[in-house]
Amino acid sequence: METYGYNNPDPQNRNSNYRSEKKLATGIFAIILGALGIHKFYLGYTSEGITLLLSTLIILPLLTIITCGIGSAFYPVVFIVPLIEGIIYLTMSDEQFDRTYVQGRKPWF
Repeated sequence: METYGYNNPDPQNRNSNYRSEKKLATGIFAIILGALGIHKFYLGYTSEGITLLLSTLIILPLLTIITCGIGSAFYPVVFIVPLIEGIIYLTMSDEQFDRTYVQGRKPWF
C-alpha cells in the first residue's frame, strides 16, 4: 500500500515514535524559499505553488511598475505568509502535520 509521505497509514496503530517524512523539509522550504512556492510544490500543491511563484516573479513586479512603486507595498505579504506557514509546519506534531497537509490536503495555513 502506498503511503504518500506518511509512515503510518493505519490510524488504529498509534506509534509514539511517529515521524513525518515531509514535515521538516516542508517547514525549511517554506521559511527559506517560501516566496517561490517551493514548499507547496514539495507537498504536491501545484496550483498554490504556481500562484506564489507567479505573484513573486511576475504579478508584483508588474504591479509595482504600473503603479509607480505603490504596488511594492504588497511584497511583504509574499514573504510573510510562507514564513508563518513554515513556523506552523514546524511547531505542529508530525501526526497532525500529516493528517492536515499530506492526507487532508489543506492548501493554506
